[in-house]
Amino acid sequence: MSEPLPVVMENSIQIAWDYLEGTGDLGDPSVAGKVLLESVETMVRRGERRVLMLSNTAISDYKKFRAERPLESVT
Repeated sequence: MSEPLPVVMENSIQIAWDYLEGTGDLGDPSVAGKVLLESVETMVRRGERRVLMLSNTAISDYKKFRAERPLESVT
């Protein structure tokens, strides 16, 4: 039986968060949370339900987001 959708989303975001935090790439937590949530939510709306696919794509999306904003201060 599959996990409820909120649990899938939460687990995906937590995996992405833990990875980014562990690598030192997390940056501003409020910005990171927003970007990760938007990424996961977009993919879920398209039908994706695999936790690792969601988390890996969220990580990739966040890294692209950060790369596009190199001059912003990140605490």
